[in-house]
Amino acid sequence: MRVSLKDVAEKAGVSIKTVSNVVNNYPHVTPAMRARVQQAIDELGYRPNLTARHLRKGRTGIIALAVPELGNPYFAELAGAVIDAAAEHDFTVLLDHTRGRREQEVLVSQGFRARVIDGLILSPLELEAEDLQGRPDDVPLVLLGEREYDAPHDHIAIDNVAAARAAVRHLLSRGRTRIAYLGARTDSANRPAHLRLVGWREELKTAGVPAPDELVVPVDGWDRDDGARAMARLLDAGVRPDAVFAFNDLIAIGAMRVLHERGLRVPWDIAVAGFDDIAESRFGAVSLTTVAPDKQAIARMAVASLLRSLSGRSEPGGRELIAEFRLVERESTLGRR
Repeated sequence: MRVSLKDVAEKAGVSIKTVSNVVNNYPHVTPAMRARVQQAIDELGYRPNLTARHLRKGRTGIIALAVPELGNPYFAELAGAVIDAAAEHDFTVLLDHTRGRREQEVLVSQGFRARVIDGLILSPLELEAEDLQGRPDDVPLVLLGEREYDAPHDHIAIDNVAAARAAVRHLLSRGRTRIAYLGARTDSANRPAHLRLVGWREELKTAGVPAPDELVVPVDGWDRDDGARAMARLLDAGVRPDAVFAFNDLIAIGAMRVLHERGLRVPWDIAVAGFDDIAESRFGAVSLTTVAPDKQAIARMAVASLLRSLSGRSEPGGRELIAEFRLVERESTLGRR
């Protein structure tokens, strides 16, 4: 039988209102009274009815997180961080994946689950700014990732150009001067691949190192096999870099497999750096140097942004919120100076 506030109040010899104040962590309760009520809660095993609490505020207690692919370790790790951050505020997270398809991202962003959720965190790949026009205002939206939108919604990202420059700068410091970029997507100038490519070009230019187009290899996707195909295509064309900077860790891991199959040693023959710092990057035969976005900070900022909107404190026009990153140096780049 479910323990109620009334049961706790009777056990502690206080009013139901006092128990409610303790459960909701209101400040105007004496330490002695709070301890007395907490002891009754512990002895009876009382658990707050979070659903009822949210409904009293006109909410469902559920927020949605939509990412391109839950099978991608970066998004899986990010989802875990969002779930943890939301739980701290008694919210449950509904997960959805869009497969990076524009039509699905539009469907999610336009609130097809508006009656179920209180807010949406969306990491889009193909969504365009015009797709957000006319969106219902009753479900707050927070955008993640490096797509740049002129839209009235908070947008949370790391400085993608600066992060790419840090990775390339590290490769240059190891004596590498022919640094290939795997992961270009030349069909849109505001996609993450483009921003990381901008960082690659800018850092090479600053160092006075050539950045020929033959060292830029486009990909069709973001997985290991895409990286393997890109690396094979580069080598088959007779192009021999001494380092590779990949759009993400999965592409870098695929590239490293091909280098191994071709008898090229990482990092002595070709150094490799990735992006995302997924768990897999730490456990290969050669651990991977990578850019590590602060996923926990991104998650906390996203949840806080939704809560800010739900409380009516959001600012018109949306905000650009920047999370930190760091470069993690590992074996894949540390073999030669």
